Amino acid sequence: MPFKQHQGIPVRLVWLKRDLRLDDHRPISEASQTGPVVVMYVFEPRLWALPEMDRSHFDFIAQSLRDLSAKLTAIGGRLAIRVGELPDVFVEIARDYGIAELYSHEETGNGFTYDRDRRVTRWARESGVDWKQFPQNGVIRPLKNRNGWATLWQRRMYEPTAPTPTEMAVPNDFDWGRIPEGEELGLTKSRKSNLQIGGWSRAVETLESFLATRGVDYRKGMSSPVTAKDHCSRLSPYLAWGCISIKSVHKQLQLKNSEVRQLPSGAIDSRWSKSLSSFASRLAWHCHFMQKLEDEPELEFQNLSRVYDGLRENDFSEERFQAWKAGQTGYPMIDACMRALEQNSWINFRMRAMLMSFASNHLWLHWRPTALHLAKHFLDFEPGIHFSQCQMQSGTTGINSIRIYSPAKQVVDHDPRGIFIRQFVPELMNVPDEYLPEPHLMPLDIQSRFGCLIGKDYPRPIVDHRTAYKYAQQKIYSIRQSESAIAESRRVFVKHGSRKKRDPLPKSPKPNRAEFTQLSLFDELEPRSNGPSRLT
Repeated sequence: MPFKQHQGIPVRLVWLKRDLRLDDHRPISEASQTGPVVVMYVFEPRLWALPEMDRSHFDFIAQSLRDLSAKLTAIGGRLAIRVGELPDVFVEIARDYGIAELYSHEETGNGFTYDRDRRVTRWARESGVDWKQFPQNGVIRPLKNRNGWATLWQRRMYEPTAPTPTEMAVPNDFDWGRIPEGEELGLTKSRKSNLQIGGWSRAVETLESFLATRGVDYRKGMSSPVTAKDHCSRLSPYLAWGCISIKSVHKQLQLKNSEVRQLPSGAIDSRWSKSLSSFASRLAWHCHFMQKLEDEPELEFQNLSRVYDGLRENDFSEERFQAWKAGQTGYPMIDACMRALEQNSWINFRMRAMLMSFASNHLWLHWRPTALHLAKHFLDFEPGIHFSQCQMQSGTTGINSIRIYSPAKQVVDHDPRGIFIRQFVPELMNVPDEYLPEPHLMPLDIQSRFGCLIGKDYPRPIVDHRTAYKYAQQKIYSIRQSESAIAESRRVFVKHGSRKKRDPLPKSPKPNRAEFTQLSLFDELEPRSNGPSRLT
């Protein structure tokens, strides 16, 4: 369909953020009904200079924008691109063309986008531009407290999706710009491989394959890095960058759930029911963690529970940090996961939790630098989820159980044959399975026989697991049992705690020592001094 031409009419500007799609896009849907529309994405150089941003993010966004551009063209629209800072870009557009209204989705982003949105708010108010913002997920703005949040989330998910426009008018004299090359923003070409491709079309294909076949073993398969790449939904980057809306995913999930329930027993694989239930709960958790950052933007930079300030800040070891980043810690599962991230920008959730917990509790590194490094290598970097989870795994929220993973037990439980480890840590290719959890326990003759000398071909453990574990337990518990920590945990719970109804506050969030130890030991692995590991 050819572009519809308009002259002399101020544009209705749709500002794209993390919503790179046409379907279920209320700002585009609303704006397209009222006059000529400019749908625009702005590449902000200061944003791309941040340490958490990576060329892989840029490439995914560029792919998504090309996919969106084709869909806009098909209905008579067009995609506009600018490179510059905001609101400066809007000032120029208002000067050259006039802006009748500004449309966008709400965004729960990092500190940079939060400050930028406040600048845009001031500009719009001072310029007399009506900025219409629409929610696009289950994050509630503003939210007084968490009472009844689950009900509000569910209500949001069952609302109708925004109509997809079938035609669009555009101004005839607008400078549409072009998608820049990454190098223009100071981003060198990525060396990553096997990355997911951006765009709504790929998002739909991924969702359809998950609900058709791949998701049947989701509940069991999501924990191991060997099976997770196939059985996890793999929708996270598409949700993070808004190639598909969470509401659309939820509606398709409900259709699949109805199909499973209506079929007679034996007509469908019995694993579907539990897998769909698990996936549904994780959609809610997705927004639950984003809500934390929405309600307290400071958690990106400071401990959620301030009693933990100073816990790790003065003990940061650059040597340990570099070994962790390079996948050279001497713990095979840690090293394999870190190297996999360097190549693929994705790892399953359990391994993410392990990586963060290991960095914080074994290596005693402050969560902020390690969180930024992981964000850079997560293609699905979603600030609200990411920084909340990093603090949770580091034990600085004050309301979550402390879990210190044993890297050796993770091998036994999730990669006993070394399929994943050998793929990313080829130094261990010939090491017998029984020594993969702790290769440093191999006798010297075994090391020589299988061509893996510890300390030469593969590093010795950078820290001793049991010593590091006990140190972290003692340091965290010494704070957690204090009266100030108990008071602070009540504050955090009131603001951020998960509850499905108006639950009373806990009488005492003070952890029981036996309960704390049990939770911490959940993944404990006792090594044998003269052979491979065994479970206690």
